[in-house]
Amino acid sequence: MTADLLAAIPSPAQGVWHIGPFPLRAYALCIIAGIVLAAWIAEKRFVARGGAPGDVLDIAVWAVPFGIVGGRVYHVITTPEPYWGENGDPVRALFIWEGGLGIWGAIALGGVGAWIACRRRGIPLPVFADALAPGLLVAQAVGRLGNWFNQELFGRPTDLPWGLEIAPRFRPAGFEQFATFHPTFLYELLWNLAAAAVVVWADRRFQLSHGRAFALYVALYCLGRGWIEMLRIDTAEQFLGLRLNVFTAVVVGLCAVAYLVVQRGKPREHLDRGTAATAAGSADDPADPADPDGTSVNTVSEPTADPPAAEKRTEP
Repeated sequence: MTADLLAAIPSPAQGVWHIGPFPLRAYALCIIAGIVLAAWIAEKRFVARGGAPGDVLDIAVWAVPFGIVGGRVYHVITTPEPYWGENGDPVRALFIWEGGLGIWGAIALGGVGAWIACRRRGIPLPVFADALAPGLLVAQAVGRLGNWFNQELFGRPTDLPWGLEIAPRFRPAGFEQFATFHPTFLYELLWNLAAAAVVVWADRRFQLSHGRAFALYVALYCLGRGWIEMLRIDTAEQFLGLRLNVFTAVVVGLCAVAYLVVQRGKPREHLDRGTAATAAGSADDPADPADPDGTSVNTVSEPTADPPAAEKRTEP
């Protein structure tokens, strides 16, 4: 027994530290760190696609609050017992720091915020989504560390060497006699990082565009979330005999694959932000009203062979 416990993954002794009267919560720190990393990765990828530096942060100002609200609403709807069930406390639905942000709600409502910001700045949403895709996976991986600190969202009991130790007060009813459980937070963390690497590779290899990198992110995440979700033992709503998140992963994942097929073969867009805006601002005529921010979108096809030497021109 001692050897098994030594081989298990320990859970943190605490997830909250107090600096005077102010609580410092590991869950919140993980969420913030994930957002920062996602923004940093998206900024680099967006600028490489012709975007202007700073655009990603401007979009994040809209997308992040929308995403947090959407994630919390989805969690409360799909896991209502702690809030609306017997002995539940509806006020706790507001306690985001206790954990509980559903990724589907975060993506859906966060996408609305991103769409608003992109529309205000004249940026095609699919271009921004493609730039964001791998960073979003990294952010989700970091965010799962918050579940580890909160000792939540673990899986069925297991005696595997990497079983996760859970304190008695966090064990669900009916599982009090078990000490170690599947570390589903770790499974999803590793899956997300691997999926991020695949998205980056595929984006470079196939020049993904028109939202296809984002669709690949969705498809890969759904594939992993489906089997990981079936390991979990926390209470959740059921639909057609499946946990609601499993059903959602199947439906959304199939939609993402269909989108990849429909959009295949399209050349990558390249934004001309900054240069186009500067030219429009210095010209006598105003910028094209269809592009209020001076943004133009070009598509980049595969390079053609060089012209014959006699036809080449030398730029001055």
